[in-house]
Amino acid sequence: MKNSLELGLIGNCRIGALIDGRGEIVWSCLPRFDGDPVFCSLLHEHADGESAGYCAIELLDQVEARQSYLPNTAVLITCLTDRHGGSIEVTDFAPRFHQYGRTFMPMMMIRQIRRVSGNPRICLRVRPLCDYGSQNCTITHGSHHIRYVAPSWILRLTTDVSVTAVLQELPFFLETTATLILGPDETIPDAIGELSRRFLDETIDSWRDWVRDLSIPFEWQEEVIRAAITLKLNTFQDTGAIIAAMTTSIPEAPGSGRNWDYRYCWLRDSYFVVNALNRLSTTNTMERYLSYLINVVAGAPDGRVQPVYGIDGKSRLDECEISSLPGYRGMGPVRVGNQACEQIQHDVYGSAILAVAHIFFDRRFAHRGGESLLKRLEPLGEAAIAVHDQPDSGPWETRNTLRVHTFSSIMCWAACDRLA
Repeated sequence: MKNSLELGLIGNCRIGALIDGRGEIVWSCLPRFDGDPVFCSLLHEHADGESAGYCAIELLDQVEARQSYLPNTAVLITCLTDRHGGSIEVTDFAPRFHQYGRTFMPMMMIRQIRRVSGNPRICLRVRPLCDYGSQNCTITHGSHHIRYVAPSWILRLTTDVSVTAVLQELPFFLETTATLILGPDETIPDAIGELSRRFLDETIDSWRDWVRDLSIPFEWQEEVIRAAITLKLNTFQDTGAIIAAMTTSIPEAPGSGRNWDYRYCWLRDSYFVVNALNRLSTTNTMERYLSYLINVVAGAPDGRVQPVYGIDGKSRLDECEISSLPGYRGMGPVRVGNQACEQIQHDVYGSAILAVAHIFFDRRFAHRGGESLLKRLEPLGEAAIAVHDQPDSGPWETRNTLRVHTFSSIMCWAACDRLA
């Protein structure tokens, strides 16, 4: 079966995962969005039962698959049916809820597998890879867990399924609900099933509470809510950064070679992101994102802002090509890092200042902008004046040609106008 971009997204603003229509985790990076893709089969084809880089729950003799979200949540439900009338339901989520006065969002994904009808027979294949698909993990195990050990991380699978069945990928009849907890190398002292049910209930409540506070239009409510949740899932809560995408190297067009790593934060997006968050009334997310922007642009030497930064605010995103992954449907190259960080794109001054301007005028913010912040932003305006009529790579990020772009010049004007 060829890879598809018809994927479900789960996450908790620390990690994320993409799951295909058969319930297979095909992409997930650890320990955060820009980390090593533990599950990376999205960027290489594999025949059933072959290769690695995925976490699959296979229903033997499967003939039908359906996938949907629990309404107003980031909890994904995949229903699989076999030709004998047996069916299962797979519930995927990453725990996220408030606990002890703060947001609990561990590096953890939970998969619950429930028998719905008949006598379904399943096979579990948990095959993480490390170093961008170039190495297999070292495996150790105990009575209820399996450790997948890589040079820079350890992924621990805790389960109430037979460890032997998982290690040897032995098919078995699903009689009671099975639970897989993929997370850090820590012992889970509680009963696995009870813990996963509690985490699920609290995660559902947390997402629905968040959605309840959204400001949404009368029309297209379901679509707006789903888009808002997706935007939230692309937020790295620790710093407030919002990434362009969970993935790297999905081709812009088939066979074009225009495959870029989008797991970073583009300042060009900031104005539009802040406007969207403002219209949704997600004030806390907007405030943290603006805090990230301010820290990034205020630290720019002489006000010279670059187009893209890492989710931790890092300025260097050295780009390289990865030979161990052939690419989505074989359409390489696969790139890690993004050379756009070195490009000249003058429109970023306008984008950044138009976004940050909200903090001066919006009375909902706990920390309003003042004279000190304005002084930190003034070097951006001075830089915009200096470069407004100079050639740059423009919004298309051309790599070999610099030209004077009207859009860039207008955004430089917008930066100075708003500061004035």
